Amino acid sequence: MTLKKTIRDFTDWAGKRVLLRVDFNVPLNASGEITDASRIEESLPTIQYLQDLGARIILVSHLGRPKGTVVESMRLTPVAKYLATALGSAFVGKTETVVGDDVQTRVQTLQDGQVLLLENIRFEPGEEANEAGFAKQLAALADVYVNDAFGTAHRAHASTEGVAHYLSPALAGFLMDKEIRSLTPLLKSPERPFTAIIGGSKISSKFGVLSTLLTVADTLVIGGGMMFTFLAAQGFGIGKSMVELDFVSKAEALLKQANGLGKQIWLGEDLVVADRFAPDASTQTVSVCSIPEDMMALDIGPKSCASLIPIINASKTILWNGPMGVFEMPVFANGTKTIAEAVARWTKEHHGFSVLGGGDTLAALELFHIGHERFTHVSTGGGASLEFLEGITLPGIAVLDDATTLITR
Repeated sequence: MTLKKTIRDFTDWAGKRVLLRVDFNVPLNASGEITDASRIEESLPTIQYLQDLGARIILVSHLGRPKGTVVESMRLTPVAKYLATALGSAFVGKTETVVGDDVQTRVQTLQDGQVLLLENIRFEPGEEANEAGFAKQLAALADVYVNDAFGTAHRAHASTEGVAHYLSPALAGFLMDKEIRSLTPLLKSPERPFTAIIGGSKISSKFGVLSTLLTVADTLVIGGGMMFTFLAAQGFGIGKSMVELDFVSKAEALLKQANGLGKQIWLGEDLVVADRFAPDASTQTVSVCSIPEDMMALDIGPKSCASLIPIINASKTILWNGPMGVFEMPVFANGTKTIAEAVARWTKEHHGFSVLGGGDTLAALELFHIGHERFTHVSTGGGASLEFLEGITLPGIAVLDDATTLITR
């Protein structure tokens, strides 16, 4: 992945109108209040840097999936309230629409250092369709385009890809740059041994990244529901555990490929099984090759956890994406919590390079009260980080100016 020009590579910010794509798709509770503002906080350094240099900032974000129509519960009003506190008097409010005469007027009256938030960009059908006409309307609002929304970089939408064809320069914000710089070494030049820990429920959603990581990682750790497809591929009975029958042959092919490459695919030693999917289920710990027919496995067991610790401690680079079990239920949370604490401890004590990603991974950290600062990098992108690590070119990054190009404006 070629590095991209960032906002530090452009110096003439004073008085410039900047269309800044951010990812403020924050979770809200039933009362419409933000329950986790970390995505907003991650882009504040970019916003404040541009403010300090006199830029006039137009923020663009989506919230939820309104599918091209106005959904009242998905307005960015809670985000505007948060920004008013975070940015103070420099924040001049939110528009009620995305484009149109009122938006043009509000943009034209912006002063140096002021920030205006446009309404939910996905209220417009032209956004997800990446319509050229809509992209041109967005481009007409500004002089410079900046993308700091890594979490949407895998989407070729008007505000993430289309607009950059009509607005130059097109630059990366600090968050986008940090994501690119943190993820690229995992594929290009990881310090070895490199251990990739991939969990989650379905192999179908991560098969591509598993295939890529098998060629670059030294050890590939499989956890969560997807491990049972691999166990089935080895001929083990998996009881009532989750399995994707269409991927058993593909999992078998990966196991054979790993053997040919001299790589290890770790599938654990023992599992916590239950008679039903419930927090008060009856449980027992069994070998990975001895899952009872009438039970389902919902977490890795203590021997599996113990066998992972030396693998983690011997690593120089670790990628972790996806839980080891149903961590939301305390009885099945030990595997995920053990890995989280072990990677955090290893990062500090061994000065290891740790990269975490995935919505469930971040949810687990929050549940276990393990701070992001304990890891080298915690990615803000779920699907974006997986596609990046699969080696797929992300349209929202590809369209930005390469670091080798000169900005003359």
